[in-house]
Amino acid sequence: MKRANKSVPVEKISFADHNLLKNLCGEHDKHLKFIQNLEPVNLKAWGNHISISGKDSSILKISTMLQQLYSIMEKGWQIHSSDIDYAHRILSEDITFELSRIFLDTVFISSKKRIITPKSIAQKLYIEYMRNFDMVFAIGPAGTGKTYLAMAMAVSYLLEKKVERIILARPAVEAGERLGFLPGDLAEKVNPYLRPLYDALYDMIDLERATTLIKKGLIEVAPLAFMRGRTLNDAFVILDEAQNTTSEQMKMFLTRLGFGSKAIITGDITQVDLPADKVSGLVEAETILKKAQRIRFVRFSEIDVVRHPLVQDIIKAYARLDKERRDNSKK
Repeated sequence: MKRANKSVPVEKISFADHNLLKNLCGEHDKHLKFIQNLEPVNLKAWGNHISISGKDSSILKISTMLQQLYSIMEKGWQIHSSDIDYAHRILSEDITFELSRIFLDTVFISSKKRIITPKSIAQKLYIEYMRNFDMVFAIGPAGTGKTYLAMAMAVSYLLEKKVERIILARPAVEAGERLGFLPGDLAEKVNPYLRPLYDALYDMIDLERATTLIKKGLIEVAPLAFMRGRTLNDAFVILDEAQNTTSEQMKMFLTRLGFGSKAIITGDITQVDLPADKVSGLVEAETILKKAQRIRFVRFSEIDVVRHPLVQDIIKAYARLDKERRDNSKK
């Protein structure tokens, strides 16, 4: 490592392919400017080189990240600012992590030709669990990709004929699916609660094909109450917003699993909308099933949020508020 002066360390990295380096830097060096907002470093590109100045720890992280991203680009990957953000988060958590394990792990290619891959270490673990275990619980805040990745995996399994159908379920209303209190016919009653599942589905498959699969019964989107009394064989089943299931509803759902099926249960236990006297089925399931050898739990945090960066800050702020309230209640 070279030093520009006695106080500021500087490292120069050289890259063989000038065109790839230009793409890594971004138009008008926008990617380098983006990195400077993520980490206290100064970056300068010239010729086939990038110089990095700042603290030793920051230089190591950014140097590692740039070289790994360049290597991924050599394999055909197009880098976007969001990828840089994810890469920075991952290496901030574990500087030794190989980014290619995440960025080159294609889960599914959507109808919009967007490659769906994991964006964090927890997401990578989640995908590996879904591939290797028949029941996986994903618990964490909104925006961490719990439902989206499960949907991508389900569509992939259906199209590859690893399962015969997809079943997507949600508690229809917060306080126990009281559908009778809602106006209109059944579709009008449940659609507002199932809309997020449809949105994720239509992001994977074009509308016409998805509609055809739904009409044929190969994809079913239904309120949780519709699972009662059924045995779900050769199906990829996703229960979304599971924090709003009661203990009885969760037990009913989990015991529907048949041969050749997978069940993915997602939810955010900080957003339980049940009455105060009701125990969340998701919270209870984690307590009683976390030691089961053939069931896996994945915990997500604000680090795994893949929405607008502000969502991370909002989740952190509310987490601090919850902690302060808990601490005050103990006094």
